[in-house]
Amino acid sequence: MSPPNASRVLEDLSLVIPTLGRPILEESLRAIEAGRRWPARVIVVDQGRRPEVAGWLAGMAERGIATEYLPSHERGRARGVNRGIERVRTRFLAITDDDCIADTEWLARLIEVLRADPDCAATGRVEASGDEVVASVVTADEPRVTSRPSLRFDPLSGGNMGTSFAVFERVGLLDEDPVMRCAEDGEWAYRALRAGVRLRYAPDAIVSHVGWRGYEERVEQYRTYARSQGAFYGKYLARADAFIALRLLAHELRALRRWLRGRVRRDAEAAMIGRAYATGLLPGCWQGLRSTAPPPPRLAHPH
Repeated sequence: MSPPNASRVLEDLSLVIPTLGRPILEESLRAIEAGRRWPARVIVVDQGRRPEVAGWLAGMAERGIATEYLPSHERGRARGVNRGIERVRTRFLAITDDDCIADTEWLARLIEVLRADPDCAATGRVEASGDEVVASVVTADEPRVTSRPSLRFDPLSGGNMGTSFAVFERVGLLDEDPVMRCAEDGEWAYRALRAGVRLRYAPDAIVSHVGWRGYEERVEQYRTYARSQGAFYGKYLARADAFIALRLLAHELRALRRWLRGRVRRDAEAAMIGRAYATGLLPGCWQGLRSTAPPPPRLAHPH
């Protein structure tokens, strides 16, 4: 006889979660356990190497969800995600972050999209929760398919995504270059689109991003985002990518407009974001132009 929860398990999908071992991870794991469908395996890459994390996963395993705990001395989200992907043995995988809380239907909706279009990368809504402002939310109500890069951005939320293992074999893993440490998802989306991978947005695949950074922490985080985004652009400008040159110009102009509009309207958050990007994109771009980091890693083992 099958275990009582066997019908909930998606045998063809694994879940990867990178973490520094923050306490909020426990809430994220509880949300996965409360979901209507469970992944075949939850793979947590713990760069904080906290013993509590292994204990949380052991508890999940006792309740019927296969887990894998992977402690790591490496730093950087890209490395955490990549080490998790390298452990995947299913056809499909989903990725979220330790400060994202999945809706009960999240994995059920993602797998529907992936099974219908195995060559795509799927993403969904990202709603705000918690006591502090969340830097980025995605709340569009209509599904859409993106098949080419945009001058604004390529719609893929790293904390709410799924794809096939074959797509990562085709596109490569996330770029681990430290100068681009907060732009790895956007760079991968751009690379995927250039490789012919469709980005599918499913509005009913929902996670909530918990706002936990105070004002001063957000100021520094926006600066880091801006420098990282600029580094992404710089690395492609070093390859004479004319499209990225146009995107950099468009992004710089939008940032200046947001900064000025925020000041006029006395919207401190908007002004802070605009200023961070207006002043941080070009220095980050210079870092990217000078970067000598190796290219994004490829999957090195047979699936």
